[in-house]
Amino acid sequence: MLTFIGLGLWDEKDISLKGLEAIKKADVAYAEFYTSRLMGATLEKLEALYGKPIKVLDREDVEQHPEDSILKDAVDKDVVFLTGGDAMVATTHVDLRLRAQKMGIQTAVIHGASIASAVCGVTGLQNYRFGKSATIAFPYRSIVSETPYDTIKMNKANGLHTLLFLDIDKAQGYMTINKGIELLLLVEERRKEGVLRDALGVGVARAGSPEPCVKAARLDSLKSYDFGGPLHILVIPAELHFLEEEALEALAGLRL
Repeated sequence: MLTFIGLGLWDEKDISLKGLEAIKKADVAYAEFYTSRLMGATLEKLEALYGKPIKVLDREDVEQHPEDSILKDAVDKDVVFLTGGDAMVATTHVDLRLRAQKMGIQTAVIHGASIASAVCGVTGLQNYRFGKSATIAFPYRSIVSETPYDTIKMNKANGLHTLLFLDIDKAQGYMTINKGIELLLLVEERRKEGVLRDALGVGVARAGSPEPCVKAARLDSLKSYDFGGPLHILVIPAELHFLEEEALEALAGLRL
């Protein structure tokens, strides 16, 4: 049995009661923190509350050789797999679940709070007005991906907001909103299509914490704003509904 459990947004207390009960009953607990992590908790705090030692897997363990660890145990044990946010938002977790089912392993999902929904709560942007999301990755060999720019362009053409996840890299750490904007503007400068000309951005830091930071402004201004520590996420809105504009003024200090 393999149960995927989302731990929520910030610390060890964000887990649901159903998720906590499943961990306590499990034979083995695994986790990964490369797609997201709880910045308000340590592994020791998680283990203390959950009453279980947790084996942390890296990307290679989960995506390339899961049959050597988590799937091997799940064949004849009750195994839980813990992730930040909601367990099924990351595509790699869907792939792991499909692999398990192909091996005849029963699977289940216990959902957790996700930034994909929380961003609407902290900004006031309407959830049905979001289009395709994208990830701004750290440059690879000085190559800046243009996929986020193209996603913003497509969404804006359809009157939709764009949620931009920011990269987490073992060597380079947590991408900031400031770095994400810098990379977007580099693509704009190169392509000169005007997609981001006078564009509005909404930055969110530490959602789910006692002191989240939410700020809305033009990108040229937002790129120098101090959002503090991670995790960060960025939204590039399309044209705002009047209620969204009012919400951003009240909740994110928007001044147009």
